[in-house]
Amino acid sequence: MSPGGTSVDEEGEHPSTDPTSFRSVLGHFATGLVIVTCADARGPIGFTAQSFSALSLDPPLVLFCPSKSSTTWPSIRQVGTFCVNVLGDDQQELCQRFAVSGGPKFEDVGWTSNAEGLPLLNDCIAYIECSLYEVHDAGDHEIAIGRVLDLRPGRPSQPLVYFRGMYRQLLHTEDPPT
Repeated sequence: MSPGGTSVDEEGEHPSTDPTSFRSVLGHFATGLVIVTCADARGPIGFTAQSFSALSLDPPLVLFCPSKSSTTWPSIRQVGTFCVNVLGDDQQELCQRFAVSGGPKFEDVGWTSNAEGLPLLNDCIAYIECSLYEVHDAGDHEIAIGRVLDLRPGRPSQPLVYFRGMYRQLLHTEDPPT
């Protein structure tokens, strides 16, 4: 056994982890949900991501991890600018709409364009506008690092949280200072 409690084969390698177990165990880590948006020649585009994080204060960087199978990510990567729309706890339907590949994601969805033409979805709890800084290969995903160009809070709300395969709401007694 290795120090972490997993078995190691003769070559010193860890056996491959079955995807169902991997997803189940890592589902015990709660994440927020965002929609990454951009506009290309066809109009506004976007997709849901749960792998989003702050990365650096100096320079200000964030990251998200799009799947290599995404049909939207290649266009956002080519444009090179995007907005991270942080979802509130009442935006499950919006989250699900942007999680599906293809289809008219922006149909009947309220949004505005910023000065650079990036789509900002109505009623999100924060907006982080970025330029693509770096992209790294990472298995069946890529790690996309964005340099923050502008950011601002949106409406006051609790975040949309995903935990153990379900949307969750935070229990709170008062809102933290903004």
